[in-house]
Amino acid sequence: MDYGMISAGDKVLVGVSGGMDSMALLSLLNTSMIHVPPFSILAVHIDPGFDANHGGAEILARWLKEGSYDFVMDDSDIGPLSHSPYNRKNPCFLCSRLRRKRIFEIAEHHGCNKIAFAHHRDDIIETLLINLFYGREISTMIPDQPVFGGKLHIIRPLAYIREELVKKYAVEQGLPVIENLCPTSLVSRRLYIKRLLAELEKENPEIKDNIWKAMGHVKVDYIPAKLGGK
Repeated sequence: MDYGMISAGDKVLVGVSGGMDSMALLSLLNTSMIHVPPFSILAVHIDPGFDANHGGAEILARWLKEGSYDFVMDDSDIGPLSHSPYNRKNPCFLCSRLRRKRIFEIAEHHGCNKIAFAHHRDDIIETLLINLFYGREISTMIPDQPVFGGKLHIIRPLAYIREELVKKYAVEQGLPVIENLCPTSLVSRRLYIKRLLAELEKENPEIKDNIWKAMGHVKVDYIPAKLGGK
């Protein structure tokens, strides 16, 4: 493995939103894999609190229990809080920040030294464009990210895998999927970028491959860091 994300004895917290990507990641990490040393898994679902009566969390908890997973179901009001009147301009930022903070707290409480998120190849490409278009910086998610001075690592085992393959696996395995009830999910910046790339692919089918490869061919000498000021 390029990044050596998982070592013997690791306790890996797997963030499980209930979507296809996170369910596929959890399923894959729970299968017998060649060249991966023994490690343990803690599945963690942060319920954003959009609809307490929807039943999605109960379906997920039942499936995790039937699969003999160690898991934590964490109720929260992060969703409504992030979409409250004082924060309507950027609900996704606050929601992500609060969920990440809670994940860190749970990881520390349960002695996890790795946190696995289900971000795949397409997510990494989209994040590059989101940060470029809206954050005014050239950056994206990385497969193995040390935090807190290396005490904890955020890992993305699906980093090299295309979204279509991840979702195909989830469907073939019959994994349960929880509906995304976030009111911003249909108008988010990520969805805009995803649709933009889909349109560009009609003219250039290799556009995402080109962007992916470009991240490995950064010519720093041709990027004037001070151009345009702060």
